Amino acid sequence: MRVVRAVAGGLTIAAAAWALGLAWFIYTANRHAEPPARADGIVALTGGADRVETALHLLEQGRAERVLLSGIGGGADLAEIARLAGIAPGALAGRVTLGRAARDTHGNAEETAAWVRANDIHSLIVVTAGYHMPRALTELGRALPGVRLYPFTVVPPAMQGPGGLRDAGTLRLLAEEYTKWLAATLGLSDRPAG
Repeated sequence: MRVVRAVAGGLTIAAAAWALGLAWFIYTANRHAEPPARADGIVALTGGADRVETALHLLEQGRAERVLLSGIGGGADLAEIARLAGIAPGALAGRVTLGRAARDTHGNAEETAAWVRANDIHSLIVVTAGYHMPRALTELGRALPGVRLYPFTVVPPAMQGPGGLRDAGTLRLLAEEYTKWLAATLGLSDRPAG
């Protein structure tokens, strides 16, 4: 009976710690910070609304000289991407790298690290959704020691408006992302090179 109580108590404590951590995660996911006036580069981790457009507008504003769009789908080209962002493609020529190798956040970090080394970048504006930013910074920080990372969050449509956090699908997404961030923090997202 003592063992059962001990296990039940341990599970209760673990569940409470996870829930408190999730509340902190949701709070931080909704915070927004202004990027610096200037950085060496910008990276957008694709996979959600407005990330690419936001990164291209930061580039257009002169926040950096170059941008990596990490995880771009195979068929997209720069002209189409620029048109969707409302920017003339000529203004982006030679300044935008379409990264096509990344399939997940760990892959984004690997792809970004190679691009950073090739372009001698020491400071980087990171563009992704707020709920994705903690895990993105964890993975990028591990892959880019010594590179200063500046988060610039995008608020996805599901998180906008009064119903955002009351929606079961949004809460499930946040819980999943929090759990993935915990795994990344513990180094469980590392994959062997190969």
